[in-house]
Amino acid sequence: MSLPYNKSLIPRAKELRKNATPWERKLWFYFLKDYEVRFQRQKVIGDYIADFYCCQAGLVVELDGGGHYTAEQLHYDAVRTRFLETQNLKVLRFTNLEVDKEFYAVCSVIDREVKLRIGFK
Repeated sequence: MSLPYNKSLIPRAKELRKNATPWERKLWFYFLKDYEVRFQRQKVIGDYIADFYCCQAGLVVELDGGGHYTAEQLHYDAVRTRFLETQNLKVLRFTNLEVDKEFYAVCSVIDREVKLRIGFK
């Protein structure tokens, strides 16, 4: 399935990949990079850039820092999630604190969701 994307966001996505947050780097290098199903980092989807995207599972993984809890950002994230869901994507959100303190639990949730969505155990 080909997703719509705003080509003008590609340079920003590349910049975000080069300047990943510590939590994005941790999740990428210690789990998603070598995961059995391919994930992409900073994937442009529509007018948004997803932190992590798995095409095969139709899954987006977002990591939220402290800036995601203002009223404006919560509204933006809700609109963004609704858009992604219209593309038949499931969005999983984790806080940076969860990645720090509950890393294996975060990985387990992602693993379970991927396997549920692609139908293998």
